[in-house]
Amino acid sequence: MTIESCPDCKGTNLTVDKTKGEITCNTCGLIVEEDMIDAGQEWREFSGEGQDGRRAGAPSSYAKHDMGTGTEVGSSSEVYSLSVQDRRKFLRLRKWHNRSSTSLERNLKYALADLKRISSLLNIPPAIEEEAARIYRQAVERGLVRGRSMECVVVGAIYIASRLFNLPRSLNEVCQITNNNKRDVGKTYRFIARELGIRMLPSGPGDYIPKFANKLGFSAETQTQAQEILEIAKNSELTSGRGPTGLAAASLYVASLITGEKRTQREIADVVGVTEVTIRNRYKEMIDRLDLDNLIDQAKQKRAEERKKMGKDPDEEDDPELRIQE
Repeated sequence: MTIESCPDCKGTNLTVDKTKGEITCNTCGLIVEEDMIDAGQEWREFSGEGQDGRRAGAPSSYAKHDMGTGTEVGSSSEVYSLSVQDRRKFLRLRKWHNRSSTSLERNLKYALADLKRISSLLNIPPAIEEEAARIYRQAVERGLVRGRSMECVVVGAIYIASRLFNLPRSLNEVCQITNNNKRDVGKTYRFIARELGIRMLPSGPGDYIPKFANKLGFSAETQTQAQEILEIAKNSELTSGRGPTGLAAASLYVASLITGEKRTQREIADVVGVTEVTIRNRYKEMIDRLDLDNLIDQAKQKRAEERKKMGKDPDEEDDPELRIQE
């Protein structure tokens, strides 16, 4: 209900005092309305540095065992400012507060701290860390953690979240960095995904190209060329039944031969995490079935002509260590 005039003098010169919650008539001085309810946002300030528009606290988060809304019985530094009797009461309250937590809360407390550590090792973005924490919390509430290593479940949740966000992290890489058994983590993440009804699309070789190219120092031209090679291979049904990391490594190797940014198969294998034999086999399949010999020869001939025009040796780039291993 909106008050437009004073009920006593019928004046319309009214003043609204939001601090006191009152409406006052400036003509006769009558308080027309009092104890008004402010329906706007309730801004609070606890820092003592003036009003800065912050709310009462941080948002809730699955990455915290208490969702970020838990409370603590003070801090240990406050004990010394109390009397002896109050200090004993304070310490007793802290002890029973810590003991009152359930087994679920204790499990989440240790597991989510481990999840934060592993996410830091893998350089996982906060959004994926939050999703991994949500998956682990669901697994604990469903009793899927019982009988399994806590760290394996944490690593499995991070791997599932990475797959859902299309972050290129292979299982080999995750297990190698976290020092976990690949077989145990594989069984654990598949079990959790099946029980929670999570559908994960398989990672394609194109998802790994930017990551591996960045580590190898390839230019944008080489990355684009590798993506085009993978697209041709996909249309020729050459990618079916083959590991995505091996295909990504072979396409980068072929692209480096075309653009002249050559790397040895050993250098690429060390970065990608596959064997030289895998790169060699995938490379030979691409050369034979996609007919890339002519494309490589044309690119090499073009570069030789450019070097010749510049007065350089046309065969300067033909390093024996960079040639194709037959």
